[in-house]
Amino acid sequence: MIELSVNKFRANLKSYVDRAIDNHEPIKVTRRKGKNFIVIGDEDWEREQETLYILQNSSLIKQITESIKTYNNGSGYRPTQKEMDEINSI
Repeated sequence: MIELSVNKFRANLKSYVDRAIDNHEPIKVTRRKGKNFIVIGDEDWEREQETLYILQNSSLIKQITESIKTYNNGSGYRPTQKEMDEINSI
């Protein structure tokens, strides 16, 4: 994560915002007085929100855990070749 002062951020606003968006690199902006803040791109924000939602959903986490167990021991659902062809044609 890049860390810089609010003055440096303000002086190069466009380039730092572009960098945060293009490189998916959060930027921490520090201020002498007041609280610091983070700049991230919209896609990264959405991804983080989805991750938080999943982590807070205990029933979904349980389903994922069960799916991993069945996958690892080979007892999970196996689609037919016809089903795989339909999935892959999307």
